[in-house]
Amino acid sequence: MRVYVPVTLSGLAEAHRTGELGTGPLVAHAVTPALREWYLSDDIEELEYAALNRAALASLRLLAADAGAPRRRVVVAADVSDGAASAAPDRGPDPAALGEVRVAGPLRLAEAASVHVDSADAEADVTAAAEALAAADGGDDDARFVVDGAEDHELLWYATQEIPNLVEPGH
Repeated sequence: MRVYVPVTLSGLAEAHRTGELGTGPLVAHAVTPALREWYLSDDIEELEYAALNRAALASLRLLAADAGAPRRRVVVAADVSDGAASAAPDRGPDPAALGEVRVAGPLRLAEAASVHVDSADAEADVTAAAEALAAADGGDDDARFVVDGAEDHELLWYATQEIPNLVEPGH
């Protein structure tokens, strides 16, 4: 099963240093039955794109909670055994939890298939979105528009061999 793990650049740097994306269980996103039903598609590429975008929103939430992290959303895609990931039962029917799974950790960075990161030109919109996220969650339509502005930026695809270039200054 392909899972999409939301992190920050700081979290990716830590994973690069330790070789692991945390000790687990990790919150990730994947193509789950609930996501399939919500998205109304059988196209696996569309469903995986939806799961990636939900992980990007979760990365934005991490940025909102960590003012010191560089203002770029980061998602690590990894393949895990079907038994290693389970739907998040504690969130119930919460629409924000669609596609959310828990991955039994640790997840070794060597198991990652790719990394998806905002480009530098997204930083202003991502910064604004992180600041507006709480108000958007509270129902503020103007704040939701700001958050959607970050979602308009496509995450760039990187091979795992490129992680040092993303996290090590001057590399």
